Amino acid sequence: MFSEIARWFVESGAVPQGSLRVERRREERVTVERGVVQPRRISESFGAMVTAIEGGLGYAATSDLSVTGLKQACDRAVAMARAAAGRMIPGFPVPAPFEGDIDYRGPELRPWAGVPLSDRIAMLRDADRGLKSDDRIVDWGASFWSIDKEQLYVDVKGGRVAQRVHYLMPTLWAAASAQGETQRRTFSDAGMRVGGAEILDQIGFFAAPAQVSAEAIQLLEAPNCPEGTMDLVLGPGQMVLQIHESIGHPLELDRILGDERNYAGTSFVTPDMFGTFRYGSDLLNITFDPTLGEEIASYPADDVGTAASREYLIRGGLLERPLGGATSQARANLPGVANERACSWNRPPIDRMANINLEPGEGTLDALIGRVERGVYMETNRSWSIDDSRNKFQFGCEYGRIIKDGKLGPVVRNPNYRGVSSAFWRALKGVGGRETFLVSGTPYCGKGEPNQAVKVGHATPACLFGDVSVFGGA
Repeated sequence: MFSEIARWFVESGAVPQGSLRVERRREERVTVERGVVQPRRISESFGAMVTAIEGGLGYAATSDLSVTGLKQACDRAVAMARAAAGRMIPGFPVPAPFEGDIDYRGPELRPWAGVPLSDRIAMLRDADRGLKSDDRIVDWGASFWSIDKEQLYVDVKGGRVAQRVHYLMPTLWAAASAQGETQRRTFSDAGMRVGGAEILDQIGFFAAPAQVSAEAIQLLEAPNCPEGTMDLVLGPGQMVLQIHESIGHPLELDRILGDERNYAGTSFVTPDMFGTFRYGSDLLNITFDPTLGEEIASYPADDVGTAASREYLIRGGLLERPLGGATSQARANLPGVANERACSWNRPPIDRMANINLEPGEGTLDALIGRVERGVYMETNRSWSIDDSRNKFQFGCEYGRIIKDGKLGPVVRNPNYRGVSSAFWRALKGVGGRETFLVSGTPYCGKGEPNQAVKVGHATPACLFGDVSVFGGA
């Protein structure tokens, strides 16, 4: 059906210049909570977005994929483009037609569709039982969220990108409560990844329930995190959030140009900073990399047909390149990346994060900790707050441990830290090696009006920061 739609679009001439993007998505959530199998949740979505260029830019989406429905969408897009001619204040470039012909399939060694529902539920039941290890565990559960996505992009000149990807996000949680204190521990640092049942082995899902439950009890019995200025070691799961909020969002070029100020805020980064601004220490190397197959924002071309490639955003601590697609690049006269992305067939592409990764250094987690005389180790995000220019922030974690004289010490609860984005990254003084590296991702990154929640990948090692404001919480 995808091929038939694409053939009609190219041959009909309904849109003189533009493109068509067709997407089919099927989602399933299976959950066992406190020993009870929850109702299975399934959703399906199938539709198309037409982009027309006729002096201006016009969009129209439809779930009616008959010839009549597609023709009506094309007519609406062309009419909107003509109405917008001369009235688009920021302006836009006329892109060259996409000339490639690409078929891309994300890695899936053990297809999730081949795992019977009964087996999925049995795995979750086993995990659920393992989480209830103590009478003080008052809430617990396990879930699988899977998404199968098929997408086709075609230009009026016949350029074509076909993609098929399966995503899986396993989650475990346990909350412990006693004497007025409640602590929650989750197993979700691996986030959402591309692949099938092999992901469960890769992330240690089957051994995790006992650890999650035990750590929830440890937190319940632990003292509050100490307060003061000290060294901070962040596990890769927390680094994902740090990169996302204080590097990814500030570097989105449409935000820098002011497009998001009504809704998601602006950025402390300005166009003149690129090429000269010291964002972090010499150890900070950040890449935009949509070529890592298991990471959830991997693709051969973005949703306007721009071929994707690995690019440095920050190299040796210096800011090099923003997260701006072809439209924003033309507006700002800055280089960018292939990151014009849409969350669904009924949304137009805008500048988004994709796979934003911190390149690894050398050494183990123990080696990083061994460099600390006085500090705290933290992992797994629990809360976050950051100002509307993505500059001042305060983040809280689920789990912490004191570091003293290069050794991990007692567990502490409610560990938090605060900082200012560029000052924090300039205090980066240790980057772990491949042995600490985690490929992760979030499906919840929101932006745009109307809102778009897209999948964003982050891969990072553990990191050491100096002189950070650390504190406990209630």
